Amino acid sequence: MRPLLPASGDDLDDARLAARYAYPDDLAAPFVRVNFVTSTDGAVSVEGRSAGLGSPPDRRVFLLLRELADVVLVGAGTVRAEDYGGARRPTRGTDRPPPVAVVTRSADLDPAGRLFTDGRVPPIVLTLTSAPPQRRDRLAAAGADVVALERLTPDLLLAELARRGLHRVLCEGGPTLFGELVAADAVDELCLTLAPLLAGGPAGRIAVGPQGAHLHRLQLADVLHEDDVLLLRYRRAGPIG
Repeated sequence: MRPLLPASGDDLDDARLAARYAYPDDLAAPFVRVNFVTSTDGAVSVEGRSAGLGSPPDRRVFLLLRELADVVLVGAGTVRAEDYGGARRPTRGTDRPPPVAVVTRSADLDPAGRLFTDGRVPPIVLTLTSAPPQRRDRLAAAGADVVALERLTPDLLLAELARRGLHRVLCEGGPTLFGELVAADAVDELCLTLAPLLAGGPAGRIAVGPQGAHLHRLQLADVLHEDDVLLLRYRRAGPIG
């Protein structure tokens, strides 16, 4: 894997790659990084799953981003569609993987799913006080740390993560959760892999949110490439106005 921006002709070893993707130091509040892969024509999935867009360079960065994070934030629809399991590798500097924090209004998750059975740390389930108590109880019995909130808005979600000291946030989707974060201007960084594929079909885009103008300017911070795959990293630059 070689960088295009800043320009260099050298391949990146694991240490140098981690340095490029490091979170800011001494965070006092959550820093939200979002990671997505898309086809060159903008498809977020193939036959309903993002795995069809994957590649070795994308997988390498995907695993690295998890190692750098305090928590992996994901929507329940993505957990169900992708059959999510827990993170396996420890967060760098610790001996524990980051927990997966799932956002679900209904608490409709399978307690026998991989998220609850294939992980080294319990998942955090962020749901509503109005979610059926029997569902919340089943998830708690399966080992989840269940948190019932009045609203599942980005401000309350991030406040709950901050309360736990989880400041390095990695959001892995899905598009609805990403769209809500965009609408709330809560995205600090976007890591976007462009797979060298034309997918066509009915696949949606990486962010789907409420109507209205939610334009936030980004600054291109990094461009890497390997085997025709482009790995882009954008930082928040300020609102368009």
